[in-house]
Amino acid sequence: MRIFAPDKVTAKSRFWYFTRKLKKLKKSNGEVVSISEVYDKTPTKVKNFGIWLRYNSRTGTHNMYREYRDMTVASAVTQCYRDMGAKHRARADSIQIMKVQEIPASKCRRPHVKQFHVSRFFKLLLRAAILRKEINFKKINAVEVYNILIWYTLLDPFKFPINICCQKFIFCGLFKIKILLNFYTGKVICIIVQ
Repeated sequence: MRIFAPDKVTAKSRFWYFTRKLKKLKKSNGEVVSISEVYDKTPTKVKNFGIWLRYNSRTGTHNMYREYRDMTVASAVTQCYRDMGAKHRARADSIQIMKVQEIPASKCRRPHVKQFHVSRFFKLLLRAAILRKEINFKKINAVEVYNILIWYTLLDPFKFPINICCQKFIFCGLFKIKILLNFYTGKVICIIVQ
C-alpha cells in the first residue's frame, strides 16, 4: 500500500483509514512499526504519470483517471490534488488514490500531456500584454505588445537539465523584449522589457 501524505501524522492516519476499510483492522488492534519516505530512482528525468483515483463529490462517489507530466511521483500526486481541488472542488480527505503508474508516451491519452511529446519544434503564442512604464516628469508612457509569435527548436528536451531556459530576443520598435521559456513545459518564466 502506498500512502501519499504531506507528513508522517497524516500518513499514519490515512494508513489506518485504509486498513479499516479493506482489512477490518483497527488502530487498537495493530501497531505501526516504521514510517519511511520512498524516493524516486530518477528524480531528474521528466516522466508521464497515470493516476487512478476515487473521490466523493456533493452528489456521489466517482472513479477517475488522470494524466500528469512531472519528474517525481510525489510531485505528480501533489499536482493531482491541486487540480482536483481547483476543477472539482474535491478536498484532499475525500480523494482516494488507488494506483499511480509511470506510462510511456505512446500510451498517453490526454492532449495536455501529449502536446509535449513533440521533440522538434514548439510553437508558442503568447497572448499576454507586456507593459512597460516610463516615468518622465509625471508622464507615463505604456507600450502594449500583443500576440508575439515565437518559434524555437528543441533537439531533445529530455537531455537538458531542468534549469536551462530558452532565451528569445524580440525587437519591437525601440524596445528589446527578452523572454525566458522553460524547455520542458514551454511556459514563460519571465518577460523583461528593456
